[in-house]
Parts: sequence; C-alpha cells; structure tokens
Amino acid sequence: MSKVFTHMTMSLDGFIADPDDGIEDIFDWYGAGDVSVPSANEGVSLTVDEASAAVLRDLIESAGALVSGRRLFDITDGWGDNHPMGVPVVVVTHRPPDDADRWPRTTFVGDVGTAIERATEIAGGKDVTVASASVAQQALTLGLVDEVCVSLAPVLLGAGIPYFANLDGRHLLEDPTVVQGRRAVHLRYPVRR
Repeated sequence: MSKVFTHMTMSLDGFIADPDDGIEDIFDWYGAGDVSVPSANEGVSLTVDEASAAVLRDLIESAGALVSGRRLFDITDGWGDNHPMGVPVVVVTHRPPDDADRWPRTTFVGDVGTAIERATEIAGGKDVTVASASVAQQALTLGLVDEVCVSLAPVLLGAGIPYFANLDGRHLLEDPTVVQGRRAVHLRYPVRR
C-alpha cells in the first residue's frame, strides 16, 4: 500500500534553508561519503556513507511521485523537468507558469488536497513524497501524511526557512526509526492516527 510522507533535510534548530534559501551547510551529507547513489538528474551527484545510501535508496525506489510547492519549484527551475528521484512532480500553486509546457512531467494544481490526490494517482501504488515545508505543513493539517521523515544535519542556522513553524493544531508522531549517517541522522516518524 502506498504512503504519503514528507522528507526534508533540516538543521538542528529546525530550518530547511538559511534566510537566503542557502542549503549548502545542511546538504553537506549528500557529499560526505564514498558510496554513490545514482540520481535521475545528471546534474545531481550523491556520494554518501553506506547508512545514508540505504536511506536514500529506500526513499528513491519506493517513490512514485513528488509534491512540491511553487517556491521550491521556481528556485530549482523545476529540476529541468527531471527531479533527482526520477519521478513526476505535482506542484501546488495558484499561478501555474505561463510556459508550463516546458515541464511535461510536471502537473500544476491549486491546492494541497488535490496535489496529494493527483500524486497518488500518478504514483500508481508507489509512495508519494512531499518535499516542501509549506505543503508538508498543510498536508499534515489535512491529515494526509502517513510518515514524517527528517534528515537532521548537525548545523545551527539561527534563522531561515522553518520546516514545521506554521502547523495548525497538534500532531502526534510514533517513535522514530533512526539511522545514523555521516553528517546527518535520518529519522522516520509514523504519524499517529
């Protein structure tokens, strides 16, 4: 059965990027080893430790679609229509780009509920990954997330883009699965229903 889960790399103080959208310090773990994990995007190279490689392989192999917010989509220029996970992307936006046909593997929808529903259809029984702080917060509020995944980097940014700052209500999680990697601890928390 497919799951909907969030996955972001986060600093110890809760940020997924610095105030200028910089990710270099928290993404250090993506190059902190000697095990190559293939990416579907030739512009993205991942060389991590063995424990982190197992985590990435599981996330990549189980994924059938990815849900993103418009801000992340714009920052990455839509990953050149080839997200590193190699899956179609569903973007939540009220303003699809005028040149949306540049990204034929990308679907643009107006709200989080529709995005999760569409991504689940596209995934065809595989998992749906939510890779956007705002979308993850909204999906949690709507009760659409089965698991929260965090790759926790040993970095204190002090300020930036928070992962969970704007949640509506309380969300209880089960005890995590913990994988110690180099430059990141990988945590997977099932959402308590």
